[in-house]
Amino acid sequence: MSSALSTAVLAPGEEEVERSLRPRRLDEFVGQARTKEQLGIALDAAKGRGEALDHVLLVGPPGLGKTTLAQIIREELGVGMRTVAGPALEKKDVAAVLTAVETRDVIFVDEIHRLNRAAEEILYPALEDFRLDIVLGQGAGARTLTLDLPPFTLVGATTRTGLLTTPLRDRFGMTFRLGYYDAGQLSTIVRRSAGILGVAVDDQAAEEIARRSRGTPRVANRILRRVRDVAEVRHSGDVTTAVAREALELLEVDEVGLERIDRELLDVVASKFGGGPVGLSTLAVALGEEPDTIEEVYEPYLLQLGFLQRTPRGRVITDLGRVHVGSMQADGSLF
Repeated sequence: MSSALSTAVLAPGEEEVERSLRPRRLDEFVGQARTKEQLGIALDAAKGRGEALDHVLLVGPPGLGKTTLAQIIREELGVGMRTVAGPALEKKDVAAVLTAVETRDVIFVDEIHRLNRAAEEILYPALEDFRLDIVLGQGAGARTLTLDLPPFTLVGATTRTGLLTTPLRDRFGMTFRLGYYDAGQLSTIVRRSAGILGVAVDDQAAEEIARRSRGTPRVANRILRRVRDVAEVRHSGDVTTAVAREALELLEVDEVGLERIDRELLDVVASKFGGGPVGLSTLAVALGEEPDTIEEVYEPYLLQLGFLQRTPRGRVITDLGRVHVGSMQADGSLF
């Protein structure tokens, strides 16, 4: 099982649409006001001095705008950008990226907490002194070749800041923690995205979509695209409140933004395990999901809502969670 909206792998066409919805400038970016203010000052200062921006670490759950902010940094600085995935980077790949970088360029490393140790260690002198040390040969005959690098900016994105090593974390000049969005901010994002997609959406429909988007712009945009499909296929193409609710019911997204697998998780803890505590591995078997998926994809929003607790002995459903399960059962289905 997987969450249709929060974990779906997008087809190439869908990825293109999602990229088109991303803001390109800092003043177009909705939400994260303190981060925008601090980053704006740093960008203006770096441009005024003609220097590379300090290295930036972006921290937060998936879908809150880390990749978008990295692209905005590149756009605001007017420089080149190289994007790499942390898990795929080997030592030789890091050396290749660093030797190809130009003055003030941006290197974006997604999931930087999953860098392997050898790749990470080659970054240390590059981040601190803009120097690349390459070891030639082995044993007693080995020698080190040092290459000077032009000043550049590393932007790292992570969902798990606790997994970063201290030496790597300390080399970032700025760290920004992105938080979940409120319904008003998401409603603004939905209306902006609808305009880009050429879809007429009324304010109440935008608010309905926003309210069920788990505090996450990426989810809001994905719901909007699916609502647009329903509006075009079953109706006149305009997204009204009635059309939005029909589409959300079809998607099985409930009033607080929970999807089917979220509700099943709550129901399993409440009914099969007496409300908990239940261990993560046991819960994963009961749901037919991977433990990592439960921990990183489904649980964060349930924890945010106060429906679930993590304890040393396992997962426990809260009183709020029981109320939600009770309302689901009163409706006669998990939806």
